[in-house]
Amino acid sequence: MIRKIGILTSGGDAPGMNAAIRSVTRVALNNGIEVVGVRDGYSGLLEKKFEPLTRTSVSDSLSRGGTLLGSARLPEFKEESVQNECMDHMREAGIDALVVIGGDGSYRGAMAMTKKGINCIGLPGTIDNDIPGTDFTIGFDTALQTCVECVDKLRDTSSSHHRCSIVEVMGNHCGDLALYTAISCGAEMVITPETGYDEVEVLERLRYLGEAVHKNHAIVIISEKITDVDMLAKKVSQNTGFSGRATVLGHIQRGGSPTPTDRMLASRMGEKAVDLLIEGIGGQCVGIIDNQITSMPIDEALNRPRTSRKPLYRLFDRLV
Repeated sequence: MIRKIGILTSGGDAPGMNAAIRSVTRVALNNGIEVVGVRDGYSGLLEKKFEPLTRTSVSDSLSRGGTLLGSARLPEFKEESVQNECMDHMREAGIDALVVIGGDGSYRGAMAMTKKGINCIGLPGTIDNDIPGTDFTIGFDTALQTCVECVDKLRDTSSSHHRCSIVEVMGNHCGDLALYTAISCGAEMVITPETGYDEVEVLERLRYLGEAVHKNHAIVIISEKITDVDMLAKKVSQNTGFSGRATVLGHIQRGGSPTPTDRMLASRMGEKAVDLLIEGIGGQCVGIIDNQITSMPIDEALNRPRTSRKPLYRLFDRLV
């Protein structure tokens, strides 16, 4: 029988994490289960940063971005001795089960703890949408809205000055944020890990848009870590009829009040996590597939191929 559930957020923060914390807390309390917040991710387990969560603790958190529990990375958590120490601290605090909100690294920590005897459930919290086992992650929709708002504003000034705006968005080797932004904003080009990057082809395409199509501006959306966007913008100015300008949206994509979509997703996932723990199930992660809240073993999810975006890339190609 579960008497006390712990909850932590790990890795990069994502809008909607607070909604998930609120959901886990409220659902657990309504089932007569105590809830303990663990501050600063897995390092909080190691340093015993525990605090009881009540209905009041999570009041007014639904609309707040970031994470009220704080987040941190703990590379040492991979070491078994560190895991054992964290297990001891949880048992001392009477924590019977744990909900972990974060990315694939956070999932692996949850799986390790489950194998050692404390059931853990993982919730996908990242703006990158790069976690297998779910169509969408908590925070992705809000980050997408931020990107779209920024690109829409850049388009206004680009069209006034015959510019090509090259906009770098986050993604961490996953092109979803760039792809969804490009479709939503009517971008002329999208460059992601899935499309690959050919600089000559990019410049030729922009030359064609300026000289043959006579476009007075262009928007290029590119995923981070692919190329130096400032250098690319200079080459655009030198080799096409456009004046190249680079904009790196950076960590502004992580902030802001979560969208209703992210609030709903986080609330539904939090409920599912508590239900699984009540059933005595651990070592699983929660996802949404075909708009249905699902769960599967973490190791299965991590080895599962991500949902193909080929139909969306085809749609983008047919829209430009």
